Amino acid sequence: MIIADPTTPAGAAVIELHQQLTELEERAGEWPGADVVSILEPWLERFDFATASAPAVAFIAPRPPGQVWLLRRWDRHENDVLLFTDEDTALAELARHVRSSWANLLGEEDFPDQPPTDDRTAVDLYYGPERSNLPDEGYSLYCATISGSGRARVVPLDFRFPEADACEQANRDATFHPQTDANDLPCTEVDGVLVFVYLDHELGAVGVSIHLDSAAERLVRPDGTVPLRVKVEDTVVLDDSGAEGAPRPPLLDELLNAAEAGQREAIRAAALAAGILWHCRTCHWDNPGAAVCCEGPGPCRKPKPAAEQTAA
Repeated sequence: MIIADPTTPAGAAVIELHQQLTELEERAGEWPGADVVSILEPWLERFDFATASAPAVAFIAPRPPGQVWLLRRWDRHENDVLLFTDEDTALAELARHVRSSWANLLGEEDFPDQPPTDDRTAVDLYYGPERSNLPDEGYSLYCATISGSGRARVVPLDFRFPEADACEQANRDATFHPQTDANDLPCTEVDGVLVFVYLDHELGAVGVSIHLDSAAERLVRPDGTVPLRVKVEDTVVLDDSGAEGAPRPPLLDELLNAAEAGQREAIRAAALAAGILWHCRTCHWDNPGAAVCCEGPGPCRKPKPAAEQTAA
């Protein structure tokens, strides 16, 4: 049953109409047509029935749950947990540790003097078929689903970034969330956008992470993205705002993003040959030519080989 709300103009009008018709029925014992019309005509004139066209909107489904590979490795001195975007990168990081510790098993029966070049083979030989070669060492590697409070969005097709006064108010309402335990990180929240800035001991670097899933709907474009511009000191490192003069992604990134799987390998090989990329032999990560040390997702950070620095 629909209950009229007396606190709204429409609800109050409906209650008033009901009272008038009730009084008419009490007086006449029925609803005479002429009397009803005389009540309805002025009552209907109070309403504006002009039909405004509904704005065109885009319905954006929640982002599907992501996946991450968790590598846990332990020995008598360490018990580390690292996160990776794919299994191959996690395995490469584990193989890096295995090769640096290969001397631990030298002299064992049927154990080769040099580790294999294949990451999985090296890991399997070092830890053994049942991961029991070394009683004080071990690892686990598995894929986990990243769950979140994804929500559907309804955003207008004629997207316009908030006006200056709305931006000013959102900036004034910004909130800082300090780290309270070992499971979270400090962040600043502006209109639902979360910006994490923290010291990462494992990487030996200052980490910056921007989370947009909780951004206010007025910031979301019809394609589900949020216009973003990121600066480090005076250098713009990312700008997809579409503003005039915004830097475009590097040509190599555009080519790789547009290529199919088979084409990507050819583009990658050409980029390595031209010195646009250089390959880290320790963790097998492809780095930009300008990088002086490995920028892979793990804690590698090996310096760029001297031969490649000379070639560059």
